[in-house]
Amino acid sequence: MQTAEIHRRWLDFFEKRGHTVVPSASLVSDDPSLMFTVAGMVPFVPYLSGMVPAPYPRATSVQKCIRTNDIEEVGKTPRHGTFFQMAGNFSFGDYFKEGAIKFAWELLTTSEADGGLGFDAKDLWVTVYEEDEEAIALWREHSTLPDERIQRLGKDTNYWSTGQPGPAGPCSEIFFDLGPEHGIDGGPVTDDDRYVEIWNLVFMQYQVADVVSKTDFTILGELPKKNIDTGLGLERVAFIKQGVNNMYEIDQVRPVLDRAAEIAGKTYGADHGDDVRLRIIADHVRSGLMLIADGVTPSNEGRGYILRRLLRRVVLQMRLLGVMGASFAELFPASRDAMKGAYPAVGNDFDFISRIAYAEEKTFLRTLASGIQILDSAVADAAAQKAAVAGDTAFLLHDTHGFPIELTLELAGEAGVSVDEQVFVSLMQEQRDRAKADAKAKKGQRADLSVYKELRGLGETVFTGYTELNHESRVLGIVVDGVPAREAHEGQIAEIVLAETSLWAEAGGQDSDQGLIVGDGFEAEVLDVQKAVPGLVVHTVKVTVGTVAVDARAETRVDADYRRGATQAHSATHLVHAALREVLGETAHQAGSYNKAGYMRLDFSHTDALSTETKSEIEEVSNLAIRANYEVVTREMPIDEAKAMGAMALFGEKYGDTVRVVDIGGPWSRELCAGTHVASSSEIGLISLVSESSVGSTNRRIESLVGMDAFRNFAAERAIVQQLTSGLKVPRAELISKVQDLGAQLRATEKKVAALEAEKLATRVPELLAQTEVLGGNRTVLADLGTVGSADDLRGLALQLRDRVSGEAGVIVLAGAISGGDGPAKPVVIAATTPLARENGVKAGDLAKLGSKVLGGGGGGKPDLAQGGGTDANKIGEALAEIRRSLTA
Repeated sequence: MQTAEIHRRWLDFFEKRGHTVVPSASLVSDDPSLMFTVAGMVPFVPYLSGMVPAPYPRATSVQKCIRTNDIEEVGKTPRHGTFFQMAGNFSFGDYFKEGAIKFAWELLTTSEADGGLGFDAKDLWVTVYEEDEEAIALWREHSTLPDERIQRLGKDTNYWSTGQPGPAGPCSEIFFDLGPEHGIDGGPVTDDDRYVEIWNLVFMQYQVADVVSKTDFTILGELPKKNIDTGLGLERVAFIKQGVNNMYEIDQVRPVLDRAAEIAGKTYGADHGDDVRLRIIADHVRSGLMLIADGVTPSNEGRGYILRRLLRRVVLQMRLLGVMGASFAELFPASRDAMKGAYPAVGNDFDFISRIAYAEEKTFLRTLASGIQILDSAVADAAAQKAAVAGDTAFLLHDTHGFPIELTLELAGEAGVSVDEQVFVSLMQEQRDRAKADAKAKKGQRADLSVYKELRGLGETVFTGYTELNHESRVLGIVVDGVPAREAHEGQIAEIVLAETSLWAEAGGQDSDQGLIVGDGFEAEVLDVQKAVPGLVVHTVKVTVGTVAVDARAETRVDADYRRGATQAHSATHLVHAALREVLGETAHQAGSYNKAGYMRLDFSHTDALSTETKSEIEEVSNLAIRANYEVVTREMPIDEAKAMGAMALFGEKYGDTVRVVDIGGPWSRELCAGTHVASSSEIGLISLVSESSVGSTNRRIESLVGMDAFRNFAAERAIVQQLTSGLKVPRAELISKVQDLGAQLRATEKKVAALEAEKLATRVPELLAQTEVLGGNRTVLADLGTVGSADDLRGLALQLRDRVSGEAGVIVLAGAISGGDGPAKPVVIAATTPLARENGVKAGDLAKLGSKVLGGGGGGKPDLAQGGGTDANKIGEALAEIRRSLTA
C-alpha cells in the first residue's frame, strides 16, 4: 500500500464519520515557542487548550512535521526521520475514550478491500496508563485483544502533558509486532525494537499544575470539555504495509536513496556504514525539499540554520560515499517525483525550490574546499610533530565549516594521524551547555498565553482600520505584568483587549500602528499592537492620563501621519517586488519583508549581487509606476479564486479560506495581502533605494526609503554635494573626477610614506645584529621597535635579519606598536626562525602565540614565520620577557 494511499484512506475514513478534513498546516509553526510544526496536534493547540473556540466538534488531518532534536539518530534506526507525516483525529468536547478506541480499532483491522488498513489483530498490542481502568475496559469491549496484549505502563510513557500547567491526561498506544525474528517476546513493556508504535491516543481530560517533571505534577480536576488528540505515524504504517525494513525504504523516500547509491557506485545493503549514509541522504533531501516548499531558506540562524545543516549534511554524506562534486541536481528531482503526488506544491514550485537548494550546495562545496585546506595544514603539522590534530581545530572545522567529526577523523586517518577527540567532545559539550542555557533563558521570557484564553473566548477582535482611523469600542480585558487586572493606572504599562480596533496589529511584514486609546477620564499611548493568539488583538499601552478599567468605553485613534507613511511603504513594497520581477525575471520571488512609515525592506530569491545599473533600473521602474498613478484595488474572495486569477501567494505566509487581493495596475502587481494600502500609486510619492545586500547564499535584500523620508534623503545628499563642490571649488559635473584625483594622490603619498618607513627600519639592521645574544643555543634578536607604520614593515625587517643569520641557528622576534589613529595603538609581534633553530625545537608560531597571549590577543603561524598581536601595547616589554624565558628554559 503506497504512502499516499494510506493518507487518502485515513482522511476518507474519518470524513465519513463526521470529521472536518483540515489541510496540513505549514512546517513553519505559528506557535512562537516552536520553530517548526513538530506534531500533528500543534495546529489544533488553541482549540485543545480552550484558548480559541473550536470551529468544528471533530477534525482530522495528515500533518507535515519536522523534528531535529534527534538528528544524529537519523539513518541509524528504522523509525527516526527528520520530516514525517502525522495522521490525527481530534475531538473538541465531542466523543471521548470510547469513540477514539472504536475508531482506531475499526480503521486498523478493517480489510483493505473495505477501505481499512488491513492489519491482522494478532499482530497488534496496546499499552494503557496503569491506573486508567476505563480505557482497559473499553479495549476489552471493542477489540479482540486478549488481556495479555493490553499492557499497563506508568506516567513516564503513558501520560501526556505539555510539561507546563494546563491540559493533560492518560494515553493509550498501539503497537505492531514485527515478529520473533526481530526480537524478544513480551510485548511493548520489553521496550524492544520488535514492537513498533504506530498510533497514540491521548485522552485529554485533566487540568494539571505545579509541574515539576513529566511524572511529578498536581491534578487540579477534570477539564470542563474533554478532548481527544491522536497521532498515527504515516511512515511507520507505510514501511509495515510495504513489507520493507524501515521508513527510508518506503515509496516516498527510497527513490532518493537509490539515486544516491547509483551516483556513488554503491549497493544498498552491502555495507552498514554506507547504508546509514544513504539513509541520511534520503531523509535530509526530502526534509530540505519540504522545508523550502514551505518558504524556509538557508541562513545562519533559526529555521534557516536547520535547513542549511540538513543540506550540508547531505553534501558531506555524499563526500563520505566518494562523491566530491555536486549531486543535488540528481537527488532533488527524485524526491520531487516521490512527493508531488501527496504534495503538488513541490512539483509546481520546483524551479524555486531547486534554485535555493542548488545554490546552497554550490556555496557549501566552496566552503568545504577551504575547510579541507585548513585540515590538510593541521594534518601535516600533526604528522611532522608526531602528534594528534588539535581538538580545537576539529571543533573549528565542525562549528565554522560544517565538518562533522567523522569526516575529520576519516581524512586524518588516511594520513595516519589521530585527532584529539577528548578536547573536541569537551568543546562540543560547552557549546551545548551554552545553547541549553540560552534556550532556558528564552523559555523563561515567554508569556503565558493562558492569560488570553478567556478573552479569546469572548470572540475575535474586529479590525475596522481599513475604512476608518478612529473607532469606539469597549474594553474587554486588561493584563498587567502578565496577570489579568480590572484596571490600569496612570504611568503603568498594560495590555488592553478591545472588542474592535482601528489600530493595525503587526502582520504580513507591516509594523503595528501608532496612536492612542482614549475614554472617559483616561488616555493611553499605544506602544505596540500584536495578535497574541489567533484572532485576538492585544494593544500594549502606557497609561498617560487617569485610569482605564474593564468594560469602559474606549476609542482607538490611529496616528494619521504614521498610517499614511505605513500604507505608502507597504504599497511601495508591492511596487518594488513587481519591479524586481520585471527586471530580473519571474524567479525573483519575495522571501520576506518589513515596512513601516517611511521605510521598506524586501528579501527576494536571487544569488548574485545587483549591479549599479540594475539597481537604478529597479528604482526607475518602481517610480515610473508611481508616476503612472495606478489604481490600487483590494478585494476579498476565496483563496482558490484568487490563485486562479494569478494573485501571488508569498512563501512563508499563512492564508485562510478567504483572502484579500491587492491589485496595483491590474495584473502588473497582484498579490494576496491583508495590509493597509494607498488608494493610488501616486500617493506613495517617491521610492529611494538605499541599499542592496546578501542575506544568505540564495537571498538578497533591498532597502528603500519611501515618501517624505526618501525626499529628505535626496535633500541631504544634495547638501553634501553642494558642500563638496564649494569646498573643492569645482562644478558638480567635475566633482567625481576631482575626488578620484585626490584619492589617487593620497594613495601615492601613502606609498611614499610606507617606503620611507621601510627604508628607515632597514637602516637598523646592523644595529639590531650587533645586539644579538645567544639564548638556548640560538643566536637571537629580541627587540621592541616602538611605533611602526605597519605589520608588513615589521615582517620585512624580520626577514632581512633572518637572511643575515640564515647559516646559523637564528631566532628573530620583533615587536612594535601600530598607530590606531584616534584609537589606541595596536601591538604586533613577528617571529622568524632559521632551519637550524627549528631543528633545536624553536617554532615561530609558538613564540608568536606566547607573546600574543601576554598582549591580550591571539596569534600563530608556521614554524618559520608567524605573527601575533593584541590590545595592550604597554605590555610589549612583558611579552618579549616571556618569550626570552621560553627560549632559555
